[in-house]
This record gives sequence, C-alpha cells and structure tokens, in this order.
Amino acid sequence: MPPNTTATTGDTATTGATSVKSGRKKGRKARLVVLVLVLALIAGVAYGAYWSISTVRASFPQTTGSIKLDGLSGPVDVKRDGYGIPQIYASSDEDLFMAQGYVQAQDRFYEMDVRRHMTSGRLSEMFGKSQVTNDEFLRTLGWDRIAQQEYDHKLLPATKKYLQAYAKGVNAYLQGKDGKDISLEYAALGFTNDYKPGKWTPVDSVSWLKAMAWDLRGNMQDEIDRALMASRLGPQQIQDLYPSYPYGRNKPIVQEGQYDDLTQAFQQGDGTGSSSSQGSGDGTGSSQGTAGGTTGSSQGTSGSSQGTSGTTGSSASAGTSSGLTGQLGGLYDVLDDLPAAVGVNGQGIGSNSWVVAGKHTITGKPLLANDPHLSASLPSVWYQMGLHCRTVSAKCQYDVTGYTFAGMPGVIIGHNAKIAWGMTNSGVDVTDLYLEKVSANGYLYDGKVRPFRTREETIRVAGGKSKTIVVRQTQDGMPLLSDRDDELVQVGRKASVNAAAPDRGDGYGIALRWTALDPGTSMDAVFALDKAGDWDGFRAAAAEFDVPSQNLVYASTDNHIGYTLPGRIPARSAKDAGALPVPGWEPKYRWKGFIKQDELPHEYDPARGYIVTANQAVVDPDKYPYTLTTDWGYGARSQRITDLIESKIKDGGKISTDDMRQMQLDNSSEIAKLLVPKLLKIDIDDPEVRKAQELLEGWDYTQDADSAAAAYFNAVWRNILKLAFGNKLPKEVRVKGQCLWVDKIDSTGPVDDDAKVRECGQRDGDQAQPDGGDRWFEVVRTLMDKPDSDWWKAPRSGTRPAANNRDQLFARALIDARWELTAKLGKDIDTWSWGRLHRLFLKNQTLGTEGPKVLQYILNRGPWKLSGGEATVNASGWNAAGGYNVVWVPSMRMVVNLADLDKSKWINLSGASGHAFSAHYTDQTGKWADGELLPWSFTTAAVDKSTSDTLVLQP
Repeated sequence: MPPNTTATTGDTATTGATSVKSGRKKGRKARLVVLVLVLALIAGVAYGAYWSISTVRASFPQTTGSIKLDGLSGPVDVKRDGYGIPQIYASSDEDLFMAQGYVQAQDRFYEMDVRRHMTSGRLSEMFGKSQVTNDEFLRTLGWDRIAQQEYDHKLLPATKKYLQAYAKGVNAYLQGKDGKDISLEYAALGFTNDYKPGKWTPVDSVSWLKAMAWDLRGNMQDEIDRALMASRLGPQQIQDLYPSYPYGRNKPIVQEGQYDDLTQAFQQGDGTGSSSSQGSGDGTGSSQGTAGGTTGSSQGTSGSSQGTSGTTGSSASAGTSSGLTGQLGGLYDVLDDLPAAVGVNGQGIGSNSWVVAGKHTITGKPLLANDPHLSASLPSVWYQMGLHCRTVSAKCQYDVTGYTFAGMPGVIIGHNAKIAWGMTNSGVDVTDLYLEKVSANGYLYDGKVRPFRTREETIRVAGGKSKTIVVRQTQDGMPLLSDRDDELVQVGRKASVNAAAPDRGDGYGIALRWTALDPGTSMDAVFALDKAGDWDGFRAAAAEFDVPSQNLVYASTDNHIGYTLPGRIPARSAKDAGALPVPGWEPKYRWKGFIKQDELPHEYDPARGYIVTANQAVVDPDKYPYTLTTDWGYGARSQRITDLIESKIKDGGKISTDDMRQMQLDNSSEIAKLLVPKLLKIDIDDPEVRKAQELLEGWDYTQDADSAAAAYFNAVWRNILKLAFGNKLPKEVRVKGQCLWVDKIDSTGPVDDDAKVRECGQRDGDQAQPDGGDRWFEVVRTLMDKPDSDWWKAPRSGTRPAANNRDQLFARALIDARWELTAKLGKDIDTWSWGRLHRLFLKNQTLGTEGPKVLQYILNRGPWKLSGGEATVNASGWNAAGGYNVVWVPSMRMVVNLADLDKSKWINLSGASGHAFSAHYTDQTGKWADGELLPWSFTTAAVDKSTSDTLVLQP
C-alpha cells in the first residue's frame, strides 16, 4: 500500500511587506514612507545606524536639465514619460548605446551589479560566506570565461563597439559616486563590509546571456526528477507521470511548414540526419532511454529499487541506484540554491506569444502579443525603453523600442519601424548529464583514462578568508558538477553499478554537456534583430541567437507574419535522447553535431492566418526527422489561445488590440473543465462540505480573484494531487515539511511490510512536485478512464477514510479541501475568494530575501490578490505542492499594432526604477494586476506628447 501520511505539507505563507500603492498622492506617500524609514533606522532597528532622508534620496536619478558625459560625440536627449520610461535620441550608434548604459545605471545599477557578480561567481564579494557554495558552482560552469571567449573571438566588430560604448556609459554614471550615492542597498551593505562597485566591462554584459540561457535550458530538471523518482517508482509508474504529448488535441506551433524533402533524406540516410558540425572531443554523447522520455532506467548503473507498494506496479527500476539518486539529490540542492536569473531555476518557465495576420484584424495589419512567464522579482527583470536615431543612416542605424535587460545594450523583445517580434521558451533539449568513472588519473572514456583539464579559482569573501577551488573538465570542456558538493563525492564512492559498467574506484561523478558552454553569437543577434526590416533579415538575425533557443514570432508593417526556431540544438540519433543521465565512458552516446539552421522548424504566412506559441510542441514528430525534446509543455495554454482566436475569427470576425489584451487575461481552467462534472457527481454526507461543493455548480471555470468557486476548486485540485501522487513520490522531490512513514528500501527493494521509515520532503515549495502544471493535467486526464488504478488509492488518515478508487479519492479531496480552506479563510464560504489565497509578493532578490527584517520591509512590496492560475493563459503560476501563493507571473505584457505603432500597448511587472522609494518602483504593478496596458509611444511626435521629463546628455 502507499505510505501512510503522518504529516501534510506545511502551507507557510510567503512573507512580505504591505504594499505602498502608488496613486494620485504617490509623491506624498513616498515622502511619508521615507520618513518612516528614517525613524526606524534612527531607532536602531537595522544595524543601529542613522540614515537621513538625504541618504535615501541620494541615489535617485537626475531626469531633467543637462549632464556632461565625456566620450559622447554629440548631445543625447533622454525623454521620460509619467512612468519614468526613457526614450533616448542620439545621432550615432555609439552615443545611443553609451546613453543606454548611463540611463540604465541611473535606475538599476545595483541590480546590474548583482547580476554580474552572479554570472561571474563573485556573489561572496558582496554578500559574504553564505554565497561561497553558489560561487563555487558558478565558477565551475564558467559563464564569464565563455563570455570572454565570445567577446574575444566570436562577436562582430560592430557588436564589440556597441558593448564598449554601453560600458563607457555605465562607468560615466559610476564616476565619483560612493555606494550610498548609487543605491540604498549599498548603504546597507556598507554596515557589514567595505564592498565598492568596480567598473563595468563589455564581458559583464555578454555574461548575462549565459544566465538567461541557464534559466531557459530545457529539460535538465525533468532529467534529474525522473532519475530521482526511480528510487521509489518503477518504469511504468514514471511513464504514467510523464505521458506522451497529446498531438491530437493540442496543436503544435508549426502546422504548415514543409519538411517532406528533409524527412525523405533522413529516412534514406543513416538515421542521424545532417548536422552543421560534428561533436568534437570525447564523452559528449547523447543519452538513450525508452520512447517518450519516460523510462525509469539509466543505462550504465544498476541496483533495483521497487516501486512504492500499492501504487501502479512494483517492477524494479532497472537502472537508477540509490547512490545515483543521492548524487542527483545533492546536485538538485546546489541548483536550487542558485539565484534565479530570469526564471524559477529552469522550472515552470513558460510564456505566451501569438501573432494574427491582417486578414483577421480590425486594422487590416498584423497584431502581435507577448507575455513571458518568469519568476516574480523586484525590480522586474525587464526594463522598458526606446533607442532612437534622430535620422536612421549608416552612422546611426537604430529606431527600436521594447523590453531590455538592465546590464545589456539593445532591445530583446519589441518592435522597430518595420517589424515586431516576441519570444517564448522553446524548451528544446540542449543539456545532458553524464556519469563519469573518475579515478586519481582522470576519467574513463572509450576504454582509456583521459586526464582532466583543470584550473584554479580563488573566491574572495567579504568579511572572511578567500577560498581556492580546483575545477575539473573533460577534454571537450564538460565541467564535473559533482566536485562542488562533498555529499556528491561521498555518495559517488558508494554508488552501485551493473557488471557492464567499470569498477567504481573512487566513485562516479556527474558532468554537464550544455550548448551554452561553447562560445556563441547571441549578442550579435540582439543588434541584428533590432534593425531587421523584413522576414529574411529577421531570420538571418535569429540564426545568430544560438542560446537560449527561443520560439520567435514575427509580424511586419507590410502585412506578413512568421515563426522561426533558432538555436544550437544537438542532433541525436535516438528519438528519446536526453531523458536521463547516461554513462560518459561510452562513445556511442556522443552528440551527432547540431541541426542546421535552415533545417529548423519555421513558418511564414500560414493559410490559417495566425501562429500561437506557448511552450507547446514545436512540430509533429511524424513530420520532422529530428528529436528536439520529449519534454514539451503539454499545450493547455496554447490550445486555449488557439480556441479563443478561432472563436473570434469564425464567420469573418475581426480581432482588435483590446481583444488581444483580453486574451492575455483569460482565466479559464482547463483542468476544472475536466474535473468539475465528476466532482459534482460525488455524494457528500457532511453538510458543510456539501456547501462548498455547491460552489462548483454553475461555475464557468474562470479563476477571478473574487471567485469563491475558484478558491475551492484549486484547493480540491491540490488535495487530489497530494493524495494520488505527492504522498507516493520520493523525499527528494516532495516539499519541505511534508513528512511521511514509508516502506524502507535498500538496494534490493522494500525490506518488509513492517519496516517503515519517516522521510521528510527536501524541496522548497516553489520547486516541489507535484506542481500542478499542465503535465499533471495530462497525467490525471489519462488516468480518468482508469477509476481503479492504484494511483487513486490512499490510506486512511486520522478521521479521513481510506480511498480505494478514483471517486473515493475525489471525495477525500473535497473533504480535505473544505477544512483546509476553513482553516485558511474561515468557516463562512461567503467570505472565500481565490485572491485571498493566490497572492503576489514582490521581493528584492538579495537583501529583501536574506537581509534583516527591517530591510525586507523597506525593500519588498505586496501582497496583491491575483486572478489567473497554473497553466491558464493568464499564468499567475502557483505550485500545488507548496501552497497557493504566486511563484511565477506574466513578467510583462505587450500588444503591438503594426497598422499604427503608436497604438501599441505595454506594461511591466514593477516599474522603471530599482530605487525602493522612487515613485517608479512599483507604479505599474497595480495596473498590471488589474490587466491594464499602458500607451506605448514610438514616433517622435507621440513620444514628445507623452514626455514628462527631459534630460540632455552633453559631450
């Protein structure tokens, strides 16, 4: 039987400070908050120090008048609207990007500084010994080293020139300033160490692309999770939890692309297709597993472990030993501690983007929408701005506006005068984990011991002694990640393997093959996209965007739409490659090169008149010869967007800009549509539970913030997941605080029915499983027709009866959800609402997370009560294993009107400023939460009309 539950997940709410919301009196409110801050600090609450109002205001940027900047060739105008969003006007490319560096540093330098310390593995220099482990791991990956190689050997001369100009602008801002003059956070850091910001370099900007690629790296987390699950689940059980993509129900992105010639060539060839270059060196193999990426075995390891008694089947996991499970658990701990750059450490990353052709729009020209879903942060990862040449010419080539990253020149997502583009994460598999047979002399490959390439890294620690580490890499550059954790080393020495594998010797290590560890050209792509004027130029620019691989949608003022998938994507021989860690000592696992850019999926002006990307499958595998990944998002959002578009355009209907906005706010729950009819048929005796069940009668499945039905349904969904799946998963993937008595397992499987051990979950709430996303939608959908499946069985717990089938488990969930919400929201269901459970807290990602409580109060904002939910179009994501608070969000929203660019709309999660008491710290958040969009001026006349402040940068 499944393990008996002795304690359920602790639903501790995320802490946060009450929001000081902006409004008509936000200037007065800001002054009051500053006064409160000063009084608190005078009282000695934080560090016992006195901070004056002038200290708090010292870092606010100058936004009017003029400033002299050495290095400019001519004057530059910086025009800010009422939300502090800057539009920059210059007469040369270098002046434009120098001004961009200066202005971004004005608003966001602390954020930029933290980012570059993260990407270079130097967080300990700012925050002390607590960050040494993170730095060790980041130094092992060596992002800044790869960025330096890109800058030295890969990037175009023009790109280097722009990066240098940007750095010059940042450093012009820093010149002569103390930390407290730059940001409030530096004033706080000054009480604990003597850290002072150094000069900005071009490589600091390039490194940020590596952090972006890390958070968007694809299926590495699924690869780890499948291996961890194999400690308690058999292959069929794991396959149940990773079902096949529903191609018949949720359409892929590319539906009208032509790949007949490519497919025919593939079928006539050797089964590997053509590739742009062959994998070099040794040990870079692709991984092999069972079809669909659902196997529970990892080749090259042994030691069987039985599935949990009482769940679907108890067949032994043929490959993943307890030693490997421990290794991967240790690796997960390291990965989980890393600061998220733009996402939730690679999990839960989603986005929506779609484009509608002019034949279906009111304007007669295309409309393009985008809302990337990333972890909630303060300030937002995005920074809005426009970069305008007064006259576009060979000397000054840019007229572009959109969303940038503070710390990086150019515009990442947005539009210029001719085209617009949006991005979503493709999720293609660009990482593989390898088991390495490590000895004193090196690692085993193809029957020979090869020496590691090594380097020393010295980590400087604020307030402490420096630490030196040795980084080991295989000959082809794969870093040995397991060197970074003592537990991994010890467990690797004990890992059991089968007879076909080499003797363990000093143990197995874990190495990483990742496309972003090769120097690339993504920085070139940013500038090329910004000035592209047509489809051919767009495709050529996108081809340089090698990592991370993104879905790119396109629209143009001359009435065309398109999609392309760029990126350096491994060509693997196995259809299910990349599903699990594989033995690095066997040559047959190496990659077969990379798929050629002209063979990657793309689509131009499809007959249907629209293209939707929302992390679903890119292309039907029966129509495309290469395996891009087996771990797509399952298409709940993408199909809902498709259905909304189809409903609008049927019978000749037309779509407006506001229709696109309304689609972005769609709160419909696909899993509720499936489950609620079944839930309403469950007989419930308890009248109080029945009252809650009645909330679902007549509910339209929309998850508005004020909906009591949405609150109750999501609580029921959470309890279904916990009872059916969560209580049967291994501790490595369960949420912290959830402790269960489970069957004791050793290398031969369960010991006996009476041998129980208490195991507590090990993951943070925003990373644990089951997270409740659309993979779990598909899991439950598949099992609905199997009402007697062992997954639906749950033991008795306290006064709650045991469940022996689906309907009994649903009844348990209805009961448990009623009393869970009674504890959280009160007995009176008339007071319940989804927004009371589903709240957003915005946290400063450094001192607002780890600093003293008073600093957290000063720097953080929230809560906001949100509509939306997991795997809905309005994707305010929450993790069902951890609770109801929002963990990832539409980090921005935009709708571009290609008929009149000045009628485009946009919004950011927070505001333009990173300064805690600026009027623009969170002045967009309230409107964002309400689903509003702001006017997005582009032409000079429109920008001038919306300008509130003008700053002139003089040479």
